[in-house]
Amino acid sequence: MAITFQAPKGTRDFYPSDMAVRRYIEDIWRKVSIRHGFQEVDGPTFELLDLYKIKSGDEIVSQLFSFTDRGERKLALRPEFTPTLARMVAEKAAGLPRPIKWFSIPRCYRAEQPQKGRLREFIQWNVDFIGEASDRADRQCLAVCVDALLECGLTASDIRIGWNHRELLTKALTSTFVAPDRVSNAYYVLDRLQKYDLAARNALYQEQQCTPQEREHFESFARAFGVPGGNPVGIGDFAGNWPADVLKSIQVFELRLADTGLAELCRFDLSVVRGLAYYTGFVFEVMDAQGQNRAIAGGGRYDQLIEMFGGPAMPAVGFGMGDVVLEILLRERHKLPEKLMPVADVFVINALEDSAVADQLITQLRRSQWNAAHSVIIRPGLNVQTSYRGTRNIGKLLQEASGSGARIALILAPEEAGRGMLKLKNLADRSEMEIALSAVINRVHEILTK
Repeated sequence: MAITFQAPKGTRDFYPSDMAVRRYIEDIWRKVSIRHGFQEVDGPTFELLDLYKIKSGDEIVSQLFSFTDRGERKLALRPEFTPTLARMVAEKAAGLPRPIKWFSIPRCYRAEQPQKGRLREFIQWNVDFIGEASDRADRQCLAVCVDALLECGLTASDIRIGWNHRELLTKALTSTFVAPDRVSNAYYVLDRLQKYDLAARNALYQEQQCTPQEREHFESFARAFGVPGGNPVGIGDFAGNWPADVLKSIQVFELRLADTGLAELCRFDLSVVRGLAYYTGFVFEVMDAQGQNRAIAGGGRYDQLIEMFGGPAMPAVGFGMGDVVLEILLRERHKLPEKLMPVADVFVINALEDSAVADQLITQLRRSQWNAAHSVIIRPGLNVQTSYRGTRNIGKLLQEASGSGARIALILAPEEAGRGMLKLKNLADRSEMEIALSAVINRVHEILTK
């Protein structure tokens, strides 16, 4: 009995149509990053296990695929790129030009229970702006994220982006009901309120040793937060006792977002706190407007992280966006282009006994470059396909040519080839002409550039 195998749980096989979708998403990420002035980097697929502990503590170990190598070193497959980025910057900080604007599109791994929007292997777009302390860098990262989402065809009816600020929120909390030494507990609770029912919240309050006053305020937050995907919880909901300078800072940042063209999608949202402790200021999350999926992207300012990895004190802000949730959302909103698979420019039909002429022609077409002098267009080598079926039935081969998506079919048949000619068939308008083999490459380029 034959043994059958399947891809490991929480991973994906990328068949050609799946790969086309993946490349479509990655190409948008790369194109948007570059036009915003970011440079691409990458690092090892695995790192020393301790590298991830620095950022996330010992509890991260249970979430990783870790192993011991032959040198007894404890390693782990990367669950994210930020620790690698911090290590790379710390290592060469003195020689790197400032600010540092990097992006990466690595494959990442997490040893967790697979579910909708969360797999054990995924691709994540990371964008980081290092060395700039002003909120201009915050808005720049947010603008990159928004531009990619718009490039995917998403609109304000598909997504909403909530932003918050850890320093401002800390000041607001400590001026109302949270003691200074309880701020980390408050953030831990706030990050979970929207995800828990009443019973789970009560258990959370007990675990965090919340005072009756804290419980009362957290419950008012929970009622306002409502279900995921609901309306943003803005300033007006709880700002009655907030310091005036906190409110002013929020309003100023919102005005700057409007100047950057981001106001339609981005709103201050008290429910966005980002649970990771290393965030130091501005934070944001991109959410499905209908509340049907996990967060699409998220990030914020982490001004102390580079220093934690042995580098100098450097302000930094960045975000990550995974491909899994984004692809789900694009499919659910019917935002993926209908035709993503690459199509041929030219299909060569060979009805000759020998394939030598066809092989030479195909090679020349694939290597050809054409400069239209008047329009200054340089078209690179062409995508050329041909049939490998053992038939010289031109009718059947034309059907195959049409199925390839090619605009042009070049037909090599004995009668024309004997005179140094071939037939060029325009598959778009069904027109046909005879043309000399020596002139066919230029003619093909002329047709394809129209």
